[in-house]
Amino acid sequence: MRVPIIRKNIVFTPDSKRVVARYFMNGDERTQQMVMRIMMLDEKQVLQTLEQTLREFARRHRNISSIFLKHCEKIRPIIEGMQVDYEAISLDRKMLIGSYCTMEYAIESAAIFNPSIIEDFDQTGLEMGEKRVILSFRATGEGHISSIVFRRAILDRNNNLQVMKIGHHIDKAEIEHKTLYNKERFLMKLSEMHTQDKYITQVMQELPDEFEYAILKSLVKTSLSDPSISQERRTALEEIIWLANSFYDLSFQHDSDITERVIFPISESESRGIEDARFVRFDDDHDDSHRVLATYTAYNGHAILPKLISTEDFYTFRVMPLHGVGAQNKNLALFPRKIKGKYAMLSRIDGVNNYIMYSDRVTQWNTPILLQEPRFAWEFTQIGNCGSPLWTTEGWLVITHGVGTMRRYCIGASLFDLDDPSKEIGRLKEPLLSPLEDEREGYVPNVVYSCGAIIHNNSLILPYAVSDYSSTYAVVDLVELLTALKSSK
Repeated sequence: MRVPIIRKNIVFTPDSKRVVARYFMNGDERTQQMVMRIMMLDEKQVLQTLEQTLREFARRHRNISSIFLKHCEKIRPIIEGMQVDYEAISLDRKMLIGSYCTMEYAIESAAIFNPSIIEDFDQTGLEMGEKRVILSFRATGEGHISSIVFRRAILDRNNNLQVMKIGHHIDKAEIEHKTLYNKERFLMKLSEMHTQDKYITQVMQELPDEFEYAILKSLVKTSLSDPSISQERRTALEEIIWLANSFYDLSFQHDSDITERVIFPISESESRGIEDARFVRFDDDHDDSHRVLATYTAYNGHAILPKLISTEDFYTFRVMPLHGVGAQNKNLALFPRKIKGKYAMLSRIDGVNNYIMYSDRVTQWNTPILLQEPRFAWEFTQIGNCGSPLWTTEGWLVITHGVGTMRRYCIGASLFDLDDPSKEIGRLKEPLLSPLEDEREGYVPNVVYSCGAIIHNNSLILPYAVSDYSSTYAVVDLVELLTALKSSK
């Protein structure tokens, strides 16, 4: 017998009106031709064309003139290569050039799915039984490029979600790349990426134990300039920069609403998308600190790279790759606290089974331990997590997903020992949540999926995606769920 579940009627659907001003590069030659045409205009023509553009787009973006200037700066080497004095170009002309290097991108025009939910840092001004929460979603636009978007809401005493109004503009973050790297750890990650040693040895030997990004980039650029370089060596050298660029910090303006902050693909490693972020509020018992961490999958169209996001305020985010033999494949989910002094992580390194790992460092993961294998018909293809484990007095509650016939995704649940989560206490024989008839249609049919739930008012609050298109949420009585799990053994 299945555990009763209440589906709520709130639905998050894609909104094509949410656009971001994105850098647009049309190739060196065509860009040179474009700049040449703009340079032939007199200042009056420049101002007239610029004002027309600002009239049409200024209300759609916060401070778009500064965006135009930044995008013009990106092609400064091309402009100076045309023997043009960049400093002598007027501000209006620079903005106009930048406007031709800008395009609007609808971040969630195709889908908003695979949600997670966490408790907000700010719980002030609420009534009894209420909780302020932050939801994250995988938003997908043109070309199926995925980014992370947020919503803020309040859960009331009846577990109804009151979603806050969405902001008017999308705010792109300021990006700061890491400048100093540890050579030993850097080489370990290259090895995990299967980058061939024979093609990178010469560059890496020239670097000290702690090296700067600028020096690495200069050495790689010199090697790439060799006209006789083989394609294999070129690929290996490009992977070095690919990895270096995977470390960065993001900073959003404090006058932006959380719904306006979008974590958009930055590095080459995630050029085709940021997938399935599993956010969790991490409480460190050692110093009573609190922060939010998220694991996600960076995808460049060919390879995936598991990465970690860390934030303490949702204005600044640190992004870094995960290392180790256990930091492979998708589906990594961090426990919300240490277990016996070590970080703990769920994973699915072989694409089929659930694993658990322990580590002294939150970015280093080795020695995965098999935790669960597919047992029931609805999960024979694979079993994985649907977000970070949830602490309960009865054990660690893990929401799982299973894939069965016709590649149908269902959501299940398991319970594990608090002190030793490698010990399974119970596991639902039937899905907790399966696609209803009206949930079967979408970008990927027959799928319900989640990236993280919370417990509120003694209930499981489970946001979930509907066929990789939209999102909603459901509520499960925690006592009924735990009773069913304990009796399932």
